[in-house]
Amino acid sequence: MPLKALKFLRGLLLLSPAFLLTGCSKVSGLGFEEGLSSVNDQSLSLWQGAWIAAGVVGVFTLILILWPAFFHRLKNDSPEFPKQTQYNIPVEVLYTIIPFIIVAVLFYFTAQKQTVITAKTDTYKHEITVEGIQWSWQFGYPEAGPDAVVTGTPAQPPVLYVPLGERVRYTITANDVIHGFWIPAFMIQMQNIPGVTNYLEFTANKLGDFPGRCNILCGRNHSQMLFTVRVVTPAQYQAYLETIKGNGA
Repeated sequence: MPLKALKFLRGLLLLSPAFLLTGCSKVSGLGFEEGLSSVNDQSLSLWQGAWIAAGVVGVFTLILILWPAFFHRLKNDSPEFPKQTQYNIPVEVLYTIIPFIIVAVLFYFTAQKQTVITAKTDTYKHEITVEGIQWSWQFGYPEAGPDAVVTGTPAQPPVLYVPLGERVRYTITANDVIHGFWIPAFMIQMQNIPGVTNYLEFTANKLGDFPGRCNILCGRNHSQMLFTVRVVTPAQYQAYLETIKGNGA
C-alpha cells in the first residue's frame, strides 16, 4: 500500500473525533440558540445528540469504505480471482443489532422529550388561540375578551405577542385545510387540523422578534403564511391586550 495513502487513513482515524468535538464546542446549538424557550431547553440536547450520533456513524461508515479501498487493493497484476466469502454470521448479526440499538436509543429520548414538550398543565398564565386560514393566521386573546382577535393576510402578516417568562397555552385549530404552526427558533411545531383542537404550552425566555410560518403545504399561497412572534415584557403584553380589547382587530 502506498505510504501516502496509509498516512492519510491514519490521520483520518485520529482527527475525526477531534473534528466532532471541536464542532460541538464551537457551535453548541448546531444552528439553534440556547434558552429561547422552555421547548429549546428540552429539544436542544436531543438535536445535538442526534447529530453527534449521525457524525459517529458517518465517520465509522467512511472508515469501512476506505479500509478495503486502501488495504485490500490488488497488489499485483495476477489474474487470480480473489477468495469469495458468502456468509459471515457474526458480522451480519453485528450490523443488524447496532442500528437497532441506535434507533431504540433515539426513540427513547425522543419519546421522553416529546412527553414533556406536549404536556398540558394547570399552571399556564395566559391563553392564546391560533387558527390557520388560507392563507394567513388569526390570533385570539380570550383574556382580553371574545373580540380581541388579530387577523393577518398574505400581504400583511400578523404579529403574535407573547409575554416574557410566563407560560402560555396555545389552542390550535384550522377552519379549512391542515396548516402547521411553526416557530423555528423555538424548535416547536404543531398542526392545525380542521375539526381537531390541539394544545401547546411553552414559555418564551428572550425578548425580541422571531419568524413563524406554516410548514404544511396548504395551497397556492402557502409560502405567504408568515407571522412574527414578538416576545415582550409582561407589562407590555398587558398594555397590548388593552389596545385590542373589544376592537375585533
